[in-house]
Amino acid sequence: MRLIILLSLILNTISYSQSEFGKYFEDKTLRIDYIHAGNAAEDTYFLKELREEPYWGGSLVNLLDTFNFGKYKVEILDKTSGKLIYSRHYASLFSEWQTTDESKKITKAFEESVVTPYPKFPVVVKFYTRDRRNKLHERYTFEIDPANYFIVKDQRMPFDTMKIHYSGDHHRKVDIVILAEGYTADDMGKFESDCEKFKDYLFNSSPYKVRKNDFNIWAVKVISGEMGTDIPKPGVYRNTALGSSFYTFDVERYLMTESFFAVRDAASNVPYDQIFVLVNSSKYGGGAIYNHYSVCINNNQSEEYIFVHEFGHGFASLADEYYTSDVAYNEFYPVDIEPLEANVTTLVDFDKKWKSMVKPGTPIPTPAVEGNEEILGAFEGGGYAAKGIFRPRMDCTMKSISVDNFCPVCSKAISDMIDFYAR
Repeated sequence: MRLIILLSLILNTISYSQSEFGKYFEDKTLRIDYIHAGNAAEDTYFLKELREEPYWGGSLVNLLDTFNFGKYKVEILDKTSGKLIYSRHYASLFSEWQTTDESKKITKAFEESVVTPYPKFPVVVKFYTRDRRNKLHERYTFEIDPANYFIVKDQRMPFDTMKIHYSGDHHRKVDIVILAEGYTADDMGKFESDCEKFKDYLFNSSPYKVRKNDFNIWAVKVISGEMGTDIPKPGVYRNTALGSSFYTFDVERYLMTESFFAVRDAASNVPYDQIFVLVNSSKYGGGAIYNHYSVCINNNQSEEYIFVHEFGHGFASLADEYYTSDVAYNEFYPVDIEPLEANVTTLVDFDKKWKSMVKPGTPIPTPAVEGNEEILGAFEGGGYAAKGIFRPRMDCTMKSISVDNFCPVCSKAISDMIDFYAR
């Protein structure tokens, strides 16, 4: 009887949530493009364009973000009632740039955008930015009338698409879109085989391998004029559709793009939750930003690790647990407050992290000595800092070049995110 009652409550909740979606939204996307500009100390938003896109890839049930990750937050409120009807947290390339030395010297602008289900009625949009204490501050507010005939409806980058892995209704799955970058028209056969290969990489790692049926993977055959990607230091530049480049923030292995509107244009060919840009290059590199996009190369001995590691950032907001590699960031995590990411801690508020998962009697901090390799604890070193930041286990896919090696904390964070999108 208890099971029947529980199932009834769940079904009623889902039915109510879907009716809420139908009350406020149409089953397509409103994309809000804007310019995010500033320096190390401040940021400003400038609306660029509103676009209608044919697919809404997200859940019809989980419309309000239940996670507190990311530097930014967007809220959509029904104008008439003031009710919050949609929200998402995210980060961006601009938020990372603000921690570099360059941001202390100049003001710079970046392309950004957010997507929301297409509203049926006028809405109020609010953008929030976190300060260094992780407190959100309202930065930009404006109204949108969905009947506005200036909302653009054309498709700027129509390309052929493929289903790489299909499990069912995209509203009940995590939908990943893989975008071809640096592949010419003659390279599309290679792109197809690369997508199959990287699909297998994803499902070779836990917890993805046991949640395979909660995913759809799509591919968009984005055609570039030239093969490869930019490598600025030696003077290599390629005419590619999505504008990718090594040496982002002057870090050789950091492969990203500042052409985010083009990335969104290409992704809009299919329903999606997460964007992965697959770059046709053998040079080691990649990158990812939470609820923004992820990037990986297609032909390197470490490609499987890079793909899964970067998707951990983009999908589940997992932090880097290494601290010995060169990065462009300065004091990325203040050591006197608790980081937002699930897999690093300053021990300022360890109770809110993975303390409940640690075996009683385990010393905190936990010494990184022989015999403690499989222990879940708090090992010093992570988040680009050797001191003051702690990681859950001595090693993990978020720390070293290793495959199918997520620690229990990272695995839980990934599983929680899958549950959110797949409901």
